Amino acid sequence: MYQYFYMIFTSFTYIYFLTGFFILYWTIRNKTAQNILTLVGSYLFYGWIHPWFCILIASSTLVDYFCGLQMQKHPKKKKLYLYASLWFNLGLLGFFKYFNFFAENIHIILTQLGLQLDPFLLQIFLPIGISFYTFQTLSYTIDIYRGQLKPRKNLLDFAVFVSFFPQLVAGPIERAKRFLPKIENERVFNWTFFTSAFPLLIRGYVKKMVIADNIAVYVDKVFMLEEPTFMLMMAGGLAFSIQIYADFAAYTDIARGSARLLGFELVKNFNAPSLAISPTDFWKRWHISLTSWINDYVFFTFVRWLPIRRRIKFGVISILTMGICGLWHGAAWNFIWWGIFHGLLIVLYAYLGMGGRWKPIGVLQTFTAWSVMFSLNVFSALLFRTPNMTWLASAFSTISFDFNGDSFIVALVIVCFTLIYALPFYVYAFLEKIAPTKKWVHAIVDGLSVVLIALMFREASGDFIYFQF
Repeated sequence: MYQYFYMIFTSFTYIYFLTGFFILYWTIRNKTAQNILTLVGSYLFYGWIHPWFCILIASSTLVDYFCGLQMQKHPKKKKLYLYASLWFNLGLLGFFKYFNFFAENIHIILTQLGLQLDPFLLQIFLPIGISFYTFQTLSYTIDIYRGQLKPRKNLLDFAVFVSFFPQLVAGPIERAKRFLPKIENERVFNWTFFTSAFPLLIRGYVKKMVIADNIAVYVDKVFMLEEPTFMLMMAGGLAFSIQIYADFAAYTDIARGSARLLGFELVKNFNAPSLAISPTDFWKRWHISLTSWINDYVFFTFVRWLPIRRRIKFGVISILTMGICGLWHGAAWNFIWWGIFHGLLIVLYAYLGMGGRWKPIGVLQTFTAWSVMFSLNVFSALLFRTPNMTWLASAFSTISFDFNGDSFIVALVIVCFTLIYALPFYVYAFLEKIAPTKKWVHAIVDGLSVVLIALMFREASGDFIYFQF
């Protein structure tokens, strides 16, 4: 992971930073001054990791600000300025995130062809959050090109949109046409900002420090084994599927809570993905901001431009799009195969008549559909987390169902502890779906959540998983 010191949400540094920022922000009553403070605070937050990261995000901001204005000024050349924005932003992302990956694979191909060359690799760290703010700022220039958004002349407002610190590092990915108007409008303090933000913050900390970090102990031990049994591997896959959901949902909750303290509402990024009954349903519930971005700017672009016969077009584009989604997550083959796997599932379910808005009929069919999709998600979690594809293939080669061996007992212990640690998830889901208006119940649960945080708080909490993307 990263060797830099930064303001991870679960650190005292961030808590002090957010508290001080909150007080100073609402002491100021001028929108422009608030935006200046937000920009300075966002660059301080990002520069805390490493100052040169600020140069990258500032470069993206200036390039897209300029390209947006030029598209309006020179409408006949707007495609040229769109390409300039795409080449610059995707070029930065490709250089820092994918250069070594492609260099290593080209070296392997050349070696197999008999050419013995030393691979040229760069010793650089991936700038945290670059995948997120790259997609965020590209939504601005693409929407201007499509005529769905007018370019902004106020550089300050646009810079705040690109660098807004609560969601800068791991989203959710905001769209310019949705979020920029909020930055441009006046903001007046309301106590509901605090009262509505507090539950989000508390539940985010519980998901990270109580659920994700504790389950991570078991997950790491399983995936560090050189030759795990099939039982252990599946237990590890189940544990990781819950860990990554808790970890990412925790970041999103804290980000949304932090933004709400400042009078902003970020998009909801999750909607109970563990209850999905089909691949399409899953992607409507999981990482919603990325799914909608990929759908609008990648999938439908392929639909318009790829010269493929209509009968096979949906399948090819779905697999290609999800492969790109996998590559966005990380420069490794397991992420690409993870994306392709989900693409194949989408195509398979669609051809079986279970895609789109398909709904099962009756309790038994619903339970069956959920069970199958949940199992497929556990397998996809294995693809996502596996150290390499050889490790995964080796574990599957040991398939056995020995219910008396030590491996089964250890796997059962991992599953039991995983479900126990995940108990707060069930409680929060109950509050959202069954008792959304009973404030006294919410107050009791949030009070108990604070106690849990106090008992399990540690300054050295693990990094959020999506920091690496």
